[in-house]
Amino acid sequence: QVQLVESGGGLVQAGGSLRLSCAASGSIFSIDSMGWYRQAPGKQRELVAVINVGIYTNYADSVKGRFTISRDNAKNTVYLQMNSLKLEDTAVYYCTVFSRSRYWGQGTQVTVSS
Repeated sequence: QVQLVESGGGLVQAGGSLRLSCAASGSIFSIDSMGWYRQAPGKQRELVAVINVGIYTNYADSVKGRFTISRDNAKNTVYLQMNSLKLEDTAVYYCTVFSRSRYWGQGTQVTVSS
């Protein structure tokens, strides 16, 4: 089993920044990819950003140029730097890791206010 612990969510004004962190622990053999999804009220969960072991990254069009995903393989940790936050970025953000199976974090709330 792999456990994911997220941190860094909170309340921020539009135009501000937040940095999310997600640390993986437990029975980790090798992590193929790490990423972030988000789910806003009444909407489906959607991909925000993903990074694989070769540091290939992919972003949702809505966050390109504003969000940056990175990972520290030594710490089994993935980060999401979120800049120029918009009201529509408000959601619960979930960390996900693929290590033989997919694992999800408990989610962290990000609220952007006007």
